[in-house]
Amino acid sequence: MTLDSSPDVLVLHAVRVIGFAEAPVLARRYGLDASLTNEALLDAEARGWVGHTSFAGSGGWSLTESGRAEGERRLAAELARVGGADRIRDVYRDFLPLNTLLQQACTDWQLRPAEGNRLAVNDHSDPGWDAGVLDELAIIGRALAPLVARLAGVLARFRGYDTRFRAALVRARAGEGAWVDGSQVDSCHRVWFELHEDLVATLGIDRHTEP
Repeated sequence: MTLDSSPDVLVLHAVRVIGFAEAPVLARRYGLDASLTNEALLDAEARGWVGHTSFAGSGGWSLTESGRAEGERRLAAELARVGGADRIRDVYRDFLPLNTLLQQACTDWQLRPAEGNRLAVNDHSDPGWDAGVLDELAIIGRALAPLVARLAGVLARFRGYDTRFRAALVRARAGEGAWVDGSQVDSCHRVWFELHEDLVATLGIDRHTEP
């Protein structure tokens, strides 16, 4: 049985996984109606769960501590309703080794050790080095697909992480390097970060206690 999360759960959860965004971005994350999303955000703001801030010409919604707790409470309730906690935990255990590989691949994209400087910035002048990183990301992407299928078999909102990751990798292979680790596009790293946050939120895990 696969559970479809309710819109009010998805709005609050979108703020959690994205971190900071305006209402249209949050609505698009789960294909929600824009007006419904805005109403849910205003209701959550009135309850002290989210806040809107603006700086340097941009703005967005973010969770408060009570909103983070409320979101985790709702996620735990829906996970209990579908009886899928053990299955999500199993996937999470399989995810962690891939997470280590992903972190190393992103580090290798940013740094290319040179003689006398193991922390030299990767200037992307070595196509062989970059190709090796992209090949590693492709391996990670192939391993991700069955994990996402298992997750989506429990909670429908997990669908799409693998396809987003593959789409980002296609852009990176086409020469758009920001699609490996950029924060302003739906890059491999951004997709992975959202999935990681989705998992720890769903299971109520503190990232600082991860193995």
